[in-house]
Amino acid sequence: MQILNDANDLLDFLRDLRRDFHRHPELGFQEKRTAGIVARELNDLGLEVTTGIAQTGVTAWLAGEEAGPVVMLRFDMDALPIQEETGAEYASQVPGVMHACGHDGHTAIGLGVARLLSQRSEQLSGSVKFVFQPAEEGLGGAKAMVSAGVMENPKPDTVLGLHLWNEKPFGWLGITPGAIMSAAENFEIAIIGQGSHGALPHQGVDPIVAAAQVISALQGIVSRNVPPMETAVVSVTSLRGGEAFNVIPPSVEIKGTIRTFSPHVLELVLHRFREVVQGVAGSLGCQAEVKITRITPTVINDPAVTVVVENSATQLFPRDQVDNDFRTMGSEDMAYFLETTPGCFFLVGSANEENGLTAAHHHPRFDFDETVMVKAVALMSSAVIDLMHTNRTNA
Repeated sequence: MQILNDANDLLDFLRDLRRDFHRHPELGFQEKRTAGIVARELNDLGLEVTTGIAQTGVTAWLAGEEAGPVVMLRFDMDALPIQEETGAEYASQVPGVMHACGHDGHTAIGLGVARLLSQRSEQLSGSVKFVFQPAEEGLGGAKAMVSAGVMENPKPDTVLGLHLWNEKPFGWLGITPGAIMSAAENFEIAIIGQGSHGALPHQGVDPIVAAAQVISALQGIVSRNVPPMETAVVSVTSLRGGEAFNVIPPSVEIKGTIRTFSPHVLELVLHRFREVVQGVAGSLGCQAEVKITRITPTVINDPAVTVVVENSATQLFPRDQVDNDFRTMGSEDMAYFLETTPGCFFLVGSANEENGLTAAHHHPRFDFDETVMVKAVALMSSAVIDLMHTNRTNA
């Protein structure tokens, strides 16, 4: 197909952009350099560009030749606080910061889609709203952009987003109707006891013993309270308390994450979570303070939109494995856009075992097969055109 050939012609452009972003990663709400490059490229295409949304977000407007629906495309830009260990010649030049989740690729893909669709404006029966989002990595970038009005003036009819996916190989596509990525809550627990000398534990109330029992008891929520055919994750990921070998500390801090797909399971888990923490800590003479913070809702794809994206994929890549039943307990704040507008968030396999590109997301050696960006550009662009055609046909 011509759209795939044109996307192939963009490979050098995509690779150069991605490697530049990779060398100069920026954390959430600090993506000033990245946003500047994005705005420059979009302005060069003659699009109507707005900058500074939710601090560093960028939007652009592409009007088609004919009136029709507004399709919004979202791409995230932020990096992670990780020291890179890839050894690549384009490795991060910023100590302690790297693109370890593929957002450098997403940003380059977004600019590739803008270039390709700009060349096809006469094929667009509608308009495209490009959204380059800051701070996806748990900092609330999508929510901030929604609050800043990115879903208004005009309101999009459909939303599309994508994620390069190193858990699967090049040639795999995850295009799932309904829930595809989980909701995420972070928790912080303070177990408060009474400090004492380590040799005289009877003179205090040991929060470390209580914390150990709390952590053990929390594992029973999923195995004994969540119905076996449902899904949830409760993971303790941080435990801090005490500084000396002979001092029982007055308090211990526990942190972690809760992941669920359905609201009723989340309600159950949160109820039992507080019961377990308070009950176990109290039984050992300690007090417990629990703080739970919503990071993102479940990513839920609209079935009708997802069918269009899947059809676009099978026509473009008839030999690829299109998985329409894939789900992951990973989370994504794309969910905030999909809460109000029907759309599809799809995954594009990006690992290449032959080239040693198999490190997982958020790993210091994370990298991906850059040729996958061509596939992503072609699929996103084709899906936009197909969605507009479907809308016109069904009107």
